[in-house]
Amino acid sequence: MNWESFYLICFGVGLLLSVLSFAGGFGHLHLGHLYAGHHVHAGHAHGSSISPFNMFTAMAFLCWFGGAGYLLTHYKFAVVPVIFALAVGIGLAGAALIFGFLTKVLLPRERIMLPEDTEMSGVIATVSSELKPNQLGEILFSLDGTRRGAAARSEDGQPIPRDAQVLVMRYEQGVAYVRRFDDLDELEAPSASNRTPT
Repeated sequence: MNWESFYLICFGVGLLLSVLSFAGGFGHLHLGHLYAGHHVHAGHAHGSSISPFNMFTAMAFLCWFGGAGYLLTHYKFAVVPVIFALAVGIGLAGAALIFGFLTKVLLPRERIMLPEDTEMSGVIATVSSELKPNQLGEILFSLDGTRRGAAARSEDGQPIPRDAQVLVMRYEQGVAYVRRFDDLDELEAPSASNRTPT
């Protein structure tokens, strides 16, 4: 094996791992016992951080190191030690660019999900598929900035037509139990009329 082949193999391995990583869900690809991903450490005060030595920077280094080394060797730019040193420098520059992209663009948008971010009780929703007595239907709602759907059932067993506004009373085993706003008003009215003035 000569230097040109060595650099080409490094480039190919780095490129292949990059493609597999992105195809596997942007850094969450499991290969047997290997895990190609980044580890985010979230501190209470300092937010998210990532080590500069991770799979993304390693793949970037291999691609840039291999590509630069191959081109410099192929076109006989300099002697082997000089080419190797230049390839290492270019590889480190490529890894630094990827690391900068991760820390400046991707990680600031990540945050730790808290239980209250996915709490369904009290969510206002619209019925998208009629809720028939003792049957499942579907509701649409916004939660944590995204539009979502969920299986739903009328909490009191009464039918709820499509497009009705409902309130999620509880969420159990993947099913939202809901009540219409009209029903809630009727429940509140008697309790308000039964109050005695002080």
